Amino acid sequence: MSSRIFIDRSRYYLATEYPSKIHRAVSELSYDDVWRRANQQSNSIGNLIVHLAGNVRHWIVSGIGGAPGTRDRAAEFAMRDGPKTPELLSLLNASVHDADAVIASLSDKDLARECTIQNRDTTVLAAIYHVVEHFSMHTGQIVMLAKMYLPESVR
Repeated sequence: MSSRIFIDRSRYYLATEYPSKIHRAVSELSYDDVWRRANQQSNSIGNLIVHLAGNVRHWIVSGIGGAPGTRDRAAEFAMRDGPKTPELLSLLNASVHDADAVIASLSDKDLARECTIQNRDTTVLAAIYHVVEHFSMHTGQIVMLAKMYLPESVR
């Protein structure tokens, strides 16, 4: 029972709550705002969305689900411009959709399964927990940046 609660809440946060906050936050921003960096060491909203899509796909779809995949994490942050907002959100939606299917398929026993992701020994439960908290952190950053760039756009 409690593992089902964990799975259901994780799915809700990853597939519904956080993506909808990101969609609302960036929907009215200009292309330049989406790719704006406060300084050379900072990430843009575009970088964060590409990074979230890569992280979710790498940890959940490939790491837990076993789908083949490669990831260039450094490239996610190196981009200085990239896809327009609709394409960014489609990329994020596709990763979230695929991850949701993996998480939905898990059993109680699966959560205790050991796995190695990014050279880290972990369990399926811990990997999901990591992805949910990581997604939450970057969602907050995206919302904050959107409020800075277009204060009336996010409520």
